[in-house]
Amino acid sequence: MKLSKAFWQTYKEIPADAEVPSHQLMMRAGLIHKSGAGLYNYLPFGLKSIQKVEKIVREEMNRAGAQEILMTMVTPGELWKSSGRWDLMTEMLKFKDKRDSDVCLSPTNEESVVDVFSKGVKSYKELPCNLYQMNTKFRDEIRPRFGLLRAREFIMKDAYTFHTDKACLDEVYAQMFAAYERILMRMGLEFVPVKADGGAMASSDSQTHEFQILADTGEDLLILSETGYAANIEKAETKRAPLDWNKDQKAIAVVDTPNMATIEDVCNFLKAPQHHSLKSLVYKGITGDKETFILAMLLGDDELNEIKLGAYLKSDHVMAATDNELKELQLEKGFIGPYSLKKEIKVVFDAEINLDASYVTGANQADKHFEGFVPSRDIKGYEVADLRQAKVGDLDKESGKPVYTKRGIEAGHIFQLGDKYTKSMNVSVLDQNGKTIHPLMGCYGMGITRVVAASIEQNHDEKGIVWPVSIAPADLHFVVIAKGDETQVQADKIYESLMKAGVDVVYDDRKAGPGFKFKDADLLGLPFQLVLGERDFKEDGMLKINRRKDGASIKVKPEEVIDRIQELLAVQLVLEDNTIQDKPADPFGA
Repeated sequence: MKLSKAFWQTYKEIPADAEVPSHQLMMRAGLIHKSGAGLYNYLPFGLKSIQKVEKIVREEMNRAGAQEILMTMVTPGELWKSSGRWDLMTEMLKFKDKRDSDVCLSPTNEESVVDVFSKGVKSYKELPCNLYQMNTKFRDEIRPRFGLLRAREFIMKDAYTFHTDKACLDEVYAQMFAAYERILMRMGLEFVPVKADGGAMASSDSQTHEFQILADTGEDLLILSETGYAANIEKAETKRAPLDWNKDQKAIAVVDTPNMATIEDVCNFLKAPQHHSLKSLVYKGITGDKETFILAMLLGDDELNEIKLGAYLKSDHVMAATDNELKELQLEKGFIGPYSLKKEIKVVFDAEINLDASYVTGANQADKHFEGFVPSRDIKGYEVADLRQAKVGDLDKESGKPVYTKRGIEAGHIFQLGDKYTKSMNVSVLDQNGKTIHPLMGCYGMGITRVVAASIEQNHDEKGIVWPVSIAPADLHFVVIAKGDETQVQADKIYESLMKAGVDVVYDDRKAGPGFKFKDADLLGLPFQLVLGERDFKEDGMLKINRRKDGASIKVKPEEVIDRIQELLAVQLVLEDNTIQDKPADPFGA
């Protein structure tokens, strides 16, 4: 491609609404164009990178035994109503067609694929069945941000599997897990699979994992340990490092704590460490029309994990009690505790609380707390559950090693759905005994456009993007600095020979200065730059090849350019592909 004829424009200024590097650089490097809030057009270079990601994903899905289909983006509302999700999906864009029928732009395709499956599979002999697609999705988020990392319209690969039993589901799940690892490893990305929350749709024995691309700008906080434990903070189960408990068994007593409604204020006043106090939080779990109030008890320096609380309550969602609800429960905001409750409410202690130790807790009276509260001694009928949020300083439950945190970008999410959709949509097959069963399902999503943006988050510097060879928009940026016709003719010949040899080359033949050309080349960030500078070429008859990743360079003769470029591309691809164990020597000597 000659840049003098290309549809391409770069920008010096950072867009005002671009908060993260990938958004900034994709806009500045002319990869995407914003058409509206969370809506982006994919421009030539951006689309080429997207298509390369799709190619890798397609190869690995096919290798895992999946078959590609393409479902409609516009989905009949009747399918969503049959599963019970029509009124639950708040991010779904719904409208009426000219037949006055309910339709929507698909944010996901569980209902659609179950409908497809139901028309074609009737017997266990046809299972497992593994179908996938790459398609545009739309989620009407109120606050889209971060460019392609959280756009409203995006390209996604979603796969769905159908099984007769859990053993079959587990086997295929493992195959898809391995396929996801291979996809990201082939792109040379640093990532970690983490245990994740399966939400209301997952049963207790369901597996669910997120594939997180590590980046400082990631929205998700991950809990990791050196022994390999990895979980999203929503799912992480850790234990606290050993604590010094207050074993004083003195009788419970009221103390005045005027205007002290926070753990910090009360503990400072009483000269007690915060883990010698208990934090009392009132929540309600909501399932359909039913509401259940709960008094969640934590050590004073711990935080509640609402995902764990919702899972424990088996609720559709949970929320903090309002001030009016606290009044109805006769609880004093800022001074709540589990002792001397005036109304019945379920009390649940976090599993890290030593129930035989003594604590400071709210006295359910304004400006008053209890000292000497011992849970196992002073109340009855409580429950115990893992409710706290993991944090730095905790220990891995199995190894006892300290955990640490990193931030990640969720590139893929795989989970076991069970029979939620096949049962609700009344889809069944005959098993080997002739009995009707609802097949179990697995779901496997990967954000194609998000992977492109996440790769940039991980691969950029102060000059611009630094593409891995596997998903770069092109292989080579050919920069020519020439004023004389003779040098320009030589450059044209080299360009033509590269094209004939199958090298995907961007040829900067524009009438512009070297500074302008090199800035654009660094901003676009193709893996290699081939430089023909007229002055140097006249001196030694050599061109220079620069590696964008680290600036390493070598010189080559014109007749060696094709072989050298092809060799460098092949070697660099292997160096970056983490599915390949035996690495060649770096041709740059790095």
